[in-house]
Amino acid sequence: MQTQEQSSTPWPSAGRAWWVAIVLMLANTLAFVDRQALALLVQPIKQDLGISDTAISLLYGLSFTLFYIAVGLPIARLADRSNRRNIVAGAIFVWSVATSLCGLARSFTMLFAARVGVGAGEGGLTPSALSLLSDYFPKERLPLAMSIYQIGIYLGNASALVIGGVVFTHIQPNASIILPILGAMKGWQLVFLLLGLPGILLAAVTFTLREPARQGVGAREPSAPLSQFFAHIGARRRAYIGIMLGFALMILVGNGTAVWVPAFFERTYGWTTASVGKILGPVVFLCGTTGALTGGYVATVLRRRGIAHGNLVAALFGFCMLVPITIGFPLMANPYVALTLVGTMNFFAGFNYGGGLATLQELTPNRMRALMSAAYMLTINLIGAALGPTAIALVTDYWFHDPKSLNLAISLVCAVASPLSVVLLWMGMRDYRRILASQ
Repeated sequence: MQTQEQSSTPWPSAGRAWWVAIVLMLANTLAFVDRQALALLVQPIKQDLGISDTAISLLYGLSFTLFYIAVGLPIARLADRSNRRNIVAGAIFVWSVATSLCGLARSFTMLFAARVGVGAGEGGLTPSALSLLSDYFPKERLPLAMSIYQIGIYLGNASALVIGGVVFTHIQPNASIILPILGAMKGWQLVFLLLGLPGILLAAVTFTLREPARQGVGAREPSAPLSQFFAHIGARRRAYIGIMLGFALMILVGNGTAVWVPAFFERTYGWTTASVGKILGPVVFLCGTTGALTGGYVATVLRRRGIAHGNLVAALFGFCMLVPITIGFPLMANPYVALTLVGTMNFFAGFNYGGGLATLQELTPNRMRALMSAAYMLTINLIGAALGPTAIALVTDYWFHDPKSLNLAISLVCAVASPLSVVLLWMGMRDYRRILASQ
C-alpha cells in the first residue's frame, strides 16, 4: 500500500492545514445547502408546478447527477496535474450562480436545467478537496480532517432546513412576492435565489488557500496515464469495489431519506413546511456533526493503537447501527420518536465518512487521488444521489399508488439497501486487510 511517509517534503503547518479544512468544509456546506433546499420545498414545488414524486426525485437526483458525472472525471484529471485551489474556487462560483437560477425557474424544464448547472459546479469540488486534504494532513490526522470536511453535509442540510423554516414562518411557500426587476416570484423561488449569494463570497475566500506540495508515492511524477490508473485499481479491485459500493448504498439510504424525510413528516404527521425546517434542521446539524467528529476521532484512535484497518472498522460499526434505524424510523406512530431515530441515523451516517474516505486516499498514489475521488463520487452519485430518491419515489407512486404511503416506501428501500451496504463494506475491508498484510 502506498504511504505518505515515502515523501520527504515537509507537511504544511497545523494552523494552515486546519484553515484549509474549515474553508473546504464551508464549501461542502454550501453544496449541501443548495441540494437540501429542494427537499424542504417538495410540497410547494409539487403544488406550483403540478408534478409527481417521481418528477421531484429526478430534480434532486438525475438532473444533479448528469453533469456532475460529465464534468467530474475530466476535472479530476485536471486536478491531478494542476492547481486544485483554483478548481475549487471556480466550482463554488458556478454552482452558486446555478442555485440562484433555480429561483428564476417557471417550469419543471427550467428547474431541471438549473439543477443540471448545480451538479456541473459541484462536480469539481470533492475530488479536488479530498486531494488537497491528503497533502495537508499526514495519515494519522487525515480521518479527522476528512470528518471535518464531511461536517459540511450536515451543516448544509440543517442550514437549508432552518433557513427555509424561518423564511416560511413569514412567507407562505406558494405566496406571490413582487421583487424589483424580477417581478412576481413564489416563496420557494425566493429561497433558491437567496441561497446562491453566499457562494460567490466563499469563492473569493478560497483564494486565501495555498496549493500544497504533493505528498506520498508519485508526488513528483506527472499525472499517471489512465492505463496505470486502471492497473492499480485492478490489482486492488475487491477492496476498492467493496468500499465504494458499500458507501454508495449507504449514501443511497442517506440521500433517499434526506430528500423525503421533510415530506414524510408533513404527510405522516401533518407538520407544516415551516415546522419541519425549524425542528428538523437543528437535529440534523447536532447529530450529524457530532457523529462525523466522533467517527473521525474513533478512526484516529484505532490507527494510533496499531489497528491498521481501524478506519474501516469504525465505518463498519456505523453501517451496522444504521440497519435497524433506517428501516424502523418511518414506521413509528409518534413523530418525536421518529425524529429521535432520524437524529440517531444522522449521527451514525456521519460516523462513517472520515475513515472510509481516508482509506481510499491511502490506497491511491498521489497523482491518481483526484481521479480516484472522482470515480468514488461517480459511483456514489449514480447509485446514491440518482437512484436513492428515485427508488423511494417509484415505490410510492407505482407500488403503493399513494403519497401517504411514503413512510412504507422509505422503510422498504432501506430494508434492501442498508444490509447490502454492510455486506459490501465487510468484503472491501477483508481485502484491504489482505493488502496491508502483504506490505
